[in-house]
Amino acid sequence: MEYNSPVYSIKAVPIEKIVPNSYNPNAVAPPELSLLYDSIKQDGYTMPIVCYYSKDDDRYIIVDGFHRYRVMLEHKDIYDRENGMLPVSVINKPLAQRMASTIRHNRARGSHVVDLMSNIVKELHELGRSDKWISKHLGMDTDEILRLKQITGLAALFKDVDFSEAWAPQEESDEVFCGEGYLSDEEVVDAKTK
Repeated sequence: MEYNSPVYSIKAVPIEKIVPNSYNPNAVAPPELSLLYDSIKQDGYTMPIVCYYSKDDDRYIIVDGFHRYRVMLEHKDIYDRENGMLPVSVINKPLAQRMASTIRHNRARGSHVVDLMSNIVKELHELGRSDKWISKHLGMDTDEILRLKQITGLAALFKDVDFSEAWAPQEESDEVFCGEGYLSDEEVVDAKTK
């Protein structure tokens, strides 16, 4: 069977049928959002937004392109010019795969908000995805995944992590470290009286 990329089947979809996803960790600063508006105003929509079509509620859930969608929502001139229609490319994937697609699209373009990325890792973990799966599908190394897990502070995220015994507690001692070595009790007392 021949593979056909979704971009070859763009649809014009009324913006009222399009909804944001609940997990996008990408944020655009006001100057960049203004630039995106100017770009769409000058050049039109040159890229479709990527959506998943939910038959149950006849809605298109955004996978990539939230800010292009937002421009139309917030700018009547763009809405009117485009007759309230957005170009949409549809992918048909389960939620975990859609989340991974969102991250890949975003990471290929720029940076993420760390707290939101850690929530993505948490949600993928709760969907049963392993660190190996997350690493493969989101393009993260294991250290990055670990740091994002630490941000959420959820012990459940660490249940499959093997921790090394990096140190062992020592017996309590009255010795004091002075920068060149440890001082005995007598030397500490002697130093305090001088």
